[in-house]
Amino acid sequence: MRRVRLGDGGFWTIPALADDLATLGLMAGDAVMVHASLRAIGPVLGSADGVIAALRQVVGPDGCILSYVSWLEQFEDALDEDGRLDPALKPFIPAFDAATSRANPDHGWFAEALRTTPGTRRSGNPGASVAALGAGAEAFTANHPLDHGYGEGSPFARLVAAGGKVLMLGAPLDTMSLLHHAEHLADIPGKHVRHLEVPIMTASGIIWQKIEEFDTVDPVVDGLDDDYFAAIVEAFLASGQGVRGTVGDAASVLVPAAAMTRFAVDWLEDRFRD
Repeated sequence: MRRVRLGDGGFWTIPALADDLATLGLMAGDAVMVHASLRAIGPVLGSADGVIAALRQVVGPDGCILSYVSWLEQFEDALDEDGRLDPALKPFIPAFDAATSRANPDHGWFAEALRTTPGTRRSGNPGASVAALGAGAEAFTANHPLDHGYGEGSPFARLVAAGGKVLMLGAPLDTMSLLHHAEHLADIPGKHVRHLEVPIMTASGIIWQKIEEFDTVDPVVDGLDDDYFAAIVEAFLASGQGVRGTVGDAASVLVPAAAMTRFAVDWLEDRFRD
């Protein structure tokens, strides 16, 4: 049964979503980074937990579900041009704690639901933070570099190395966070660099850590549209790679992480190489 009728409304069942995911190409043993719009998927028995259950049903005990969760920083507008915060404000800023800090709500309820699912691991870079549930979750999230957290040694790089996938469940294509990894790798001039002080909770208390990162808020170089990630993903799909389909009510896309990254790097370098 695909939909269960409860009162006046119909709800997607977990087995129905699992069937849709398998039809799209998700397989047992896959490591998959998921961006999801629950509203786009439609009413699901169990809401976000039901979607997570469907994903776990398909990838099985040897698979892993990942999500970009970041964190809810609320002080970046107060940083000076060197990325530092007025010391008088520091006592009032909640520190990033990988175990308890909420996912950034801009990424939707799915990210926070996965972060708080028992057994989930969460990486220790605040802005580039990733949650992972399943086989290899600890390996995906351990020792996440604080500087350039989308580059080498990050969960994004590890997903590529593991032959993983990226799944957009009704989420806008310009939110595919793996493409920040491609920005890091691309050999192009004029990348914008950001510096910021971040409070991090440690076993010995809060430390304020200076972090360097390529800009992930605005396009990484001048001359790109704000939503250029979507253009890259559309071009990748038009080249015959990746697949489109429907999961629940959501228009969805599944792409191999390694091929998507290579394509995005080439796309950027073709436009900006000296």
